[in-house]
Amino acid sequence: MSEQPLHYWNATDLAAAIRRRELSAVEVMRAHLDRIEEVNPKVNSIVAPIPASAALAAAREADSAVARGDELGVLHGLPTAVKDLLDVRGLPTTYGSAAFADAAPSTRDSLLVTRLREAGAIVIGKTNTPEHGVGTLTFNPVYGVTRNPWNLATHGGGSSGAAAALAAGMLPVADGSDSGGSLRYPSSFCNTVGLRTTAGRVPADAPGSGWSPHSVLGPMARNSLDAGLMLAAIAGPDIAAPLSIEDAPEVFAALSPARLDGVRIGWSKDADGLPVDPEVRAAYALARTRLEALGAVIEDVEIDFSDADEAWEIVEMFGFFSFGWPGVEATPERYRPDFVRNVQQGGAYSAKEIAHGFALRTEIYRRTARLLRDYELFVTPATPVTAPPADVEWVEEIDGVKFDRYFRWQRMANRITMTGHPALVTPGGFTASGMPFGLQLVGRMRAEASLLAYGAAIEAGTGFTQLRPRDI
Repeated sequence: MSEQPLHYWNATDLAAAIRRRELSAVEVMRAHLDRIEEVNPKVNSIVAPIPASAALAAAREADSAVARGDELGVLHGLPTAVKDLLDVRGLPTTYGSAAFADAAPSTRDSLLVTRLREAGAIVIGKTNTPEHGVGTLTFNPVYGVTRNPWNLATHGGGSSGAAAALAAGMLPVADGSDSGGSLRYPSSFCNTVGLRTTAGRVPADAPGSGWSPHSVLGPMARNSLDAGLMLAAIAGPDIAAPLSIEDAPEVFAALSPARLDGVRIGWSKDADGLPVDPEVRAAYALARTRLEALGAVIEDVEIDFSDADEAWEIVEMFGFFSFGWPGVEATPERYRPDFVRNVQQGGAYSAKEIAHGFALRTEIYRRTARLLRDYELFVTPATPVTAPPADVEWVEEIDGVKFDRYFRWQRMANRITMTGHPALVTPGGFTASGMPFGLQLVGRMRAEASLLAYGAAIEAGTGFTQLRPRDI
């Protein structure tokens, strides 16, 4: 049994203990509800919670299912919360937007939520989100700022409040979405794990283009094996998603750490020339020596990303236009200015410009696939900085390089998005200032299982996933 407090147990251990009746789902739920009551007022990651009585009633029913000998899902009895961009029956979906602040409770579950419930998870609320998912820092006019448990004066990052909730022990697993790093940046900031999946691995039924590989859903957890457990619950084909990958997802629940001895890794110091904070650069160099000590064979490489920023901007802004134009056209004053600007920019592109962006994306994918024929992993820093101050809306300068728009500082993630390949962020250590940073591991297409196994091996070798923030 773990020596950690119950709210910090691994999800795999919690699920196994509930299944074996060594722990009750009620005990697990109470531990997490107590933790939320203790730290969420400071961190602000869980929003729109269901009543504690309802959460405990669901946990009692989970225990009854165990007692009856029912077939149990991989997340049976575990609490989780869902990013406030997805519908959860009985809870409002605000998108973090003033335009939806008074939204009525949803009458439906999104596909991801349906799968969580089928896997036995108990959805206890929502996690906070950047407004309409814009940016990699979570703040909005509805719920405010989500703070980092490692330093409450800093941001927790943004796919949502999920990474902060995981780091603070409020949830054992969570979900996120990612087009420009929203699964990856908060994981790096909070010493947690986030997986940007291959398009189609986790199907979505949200409005918009189901044919786009740009924005994906994925798992978040405190370690890679727990992320695999979460992925087993939410992955798998669905008729609503035309890009669905047909592979059975059960494999993700039965992963173990890979061997790193002899594994060839292509090591990029800055994803083809991006500015990196000197403290992060130094900590990243130290991470390389740790991986080499674990037996990895590391070579310096770069992928040509000279056209990736242009491609990402075209694809991203066109995506904003495709789902955002009706609201912005009707009532632009109700939306965050960055959101309005994105929608308007996407709508102003010509057909030639859009086709050009899509063509660039294809070429970047092919360059990456060619490189990964020779290496099992391509690795970059997950973020160019550690968590920024909680009162900023975006990072305006890194190592002397200034940025004129919020997404320019996200390019460490944006460039990998353009490869189309899955990318896992796993803890990489701590900077001289004591803040966590992550490693971004890029794997082969549809190779999430091996990517998570490599992540688990790194985590077992470094021990960083066992560290917890103090003085929350």
